Amino acid sequence: MHILDLLGLAIYFIMLIVIGYLSSRQIKSSDDFAVAGNRITWPILFATLAASFLGGGASMGRAGKSFTDGYVFMFAAFAFPLATVLAGLFIAPKLKRYIGAHTVGDIMAHHYGAPSRLFTGLFSLVYCIGILGAQALAIGTVFNAILGIEVSTGILLGMAVVLLYSTLGGMWAVIQTDVVQFLMLALFIPITLVIGLQQVGGAEALIERLPALHFSVMGDYSTGLFVSIFIAYLLGETLVPPYTQRALAAPDSRNAKIGYTVAGCFGFVFYFISATIGLVALVLFPDISPDRAMPELIRSALPIGLTGLVLAALLAVVMSTADSYLNSSAVVFVRDIYQSFIDPSVDDNQRLWIERAVTLVIGIGAVIFALYATSIIDALLLSYALWAPTVLIPFVLAVLLNLNCSRAALWAMLSGAVVTILWKWGPLELEQLTGLTGLIAGVLTNLTVFTLIYLLLRHPFSPPSSMTLTTPSTKPGA
Repeated sequence: MHILDLLGLAIYFIMLIVIGYLSSRQIKSSDDFAVAGNRITWPILFATLAASFLGGGASMGRAGKSFTDGYVFMFAAFAFPLATVLAGLFIAPKLKRYIGAHTVGDIMAHHYGAPSRLFTGLFSLVYCIGILGAQALAIGTVFNAILGIEVSTGILLGMAVVLLYSTLGGMWAVIQTDVVQFLMLALFIPITLVIGLQQVGGAEALIERLPALHFSVMGDYSTGLFVSIFIAYLLGETLVPPYTQRALAAPDSRNAKIGYTVAGCFGFVFYFISATIGLVALVLFPDISPDRAMPELIRSALPIGLTGLVLAALLAVVMSTADSYLNSSAVVFVRDIYQSFIDPSVDDNQRLWIERAVTLVIGIGAVIFALYATSIIDALLLSYALWAPTVLIPFVLAVLLNLNCSRAALWAMLSGAVVTILWKWGPLELEQLTGLTGLIAGVLTNLTVFTLIYLLLRHPFSPPSSMTLTTPSTKPGA
């Protein structure tokens, strides 16, 4: 890389560290670290949420899948922005009813009791570390493609910066860096596409130089494969801890609704841009590995001076997701596990320092996961199988229908997890035998078990007094 590009990249990293330091001076309590004082209005919520879910999978992963499969994977993955829009319209506004909530576990405990909080916290931790590992792998891939350094070295370098500003500034630092990172990705990733299209010869030339199958809705996917991927993206990342945390950080239901909905709409546009970058890279660099499609286009196609800025934007895409999951993991551990089951008497100052310490530990765990992951998309899909079959169904039913049924939620989560594990990794190889993914089998099991137990074993359950619901009506549960 030219010295000007390296200088632009260095300035970007320095800026993130400075933001982390300045944000640390705003952190006065655990509330500031976890939900930024509940003062995130919808334009900021939109920017930080979009920056959080448009990570390595939505950028390099999507470009890589289009490189190999064409637009079909993009169409299947459109399920996620669709789910985000639906969550914005129907669920995010309702989350503001839970006064004092920081995590999904807070809401689960309100409806289903302490055991559900514990399992929600554990599943959330494993899920977040997996997604964080995928982002760490993406960071290493960028450094390898652009600077030629080892992927493992790139992982360590990039995650060190993320750990530094996330540990110092908590949610304040995450949100402020997310806004900067969102502005960079919204400007420079489309510029990369425009320049790449010019080198190919324009949109018409791109269409002429690739098979028609690359532009079809179904491509060469079977209906079963397409539906499986669609459901994985519809459910696998919906209302996960970092995104729920964003809604809880909004000042009211209106800001939560608008921020979520606009972010989902933006996701459709960004998915199309990153997928098309993959097609451009296929024409220009047909012999590279798929995950390198976007970084290679940045490295080879862009002029000196712009390469460093776009590389910074690409890192911004990935790091904005990494910092969100890192912060959320720490908050989940302290709120749902440590404070609830280890030391309920911990004061706010102690909780803040524990959250910072846990941030470091979880970041190290994610780096180890990334060093052994095979690809960005594989790491994401593996993590998705840990969320939708466990927490999502009871959580959505609680928020939408105001259900209180502790045994239904607990057994639904456990049975969904067991079925998913046996289906995906068991000795009978049920995924291959049935053509049904472990995620779908787990979700169906979760929903079935929850419904049956709720209908059969409903008894009154009183939510803990630590959580206040602004609408007092409840339904009987068990």
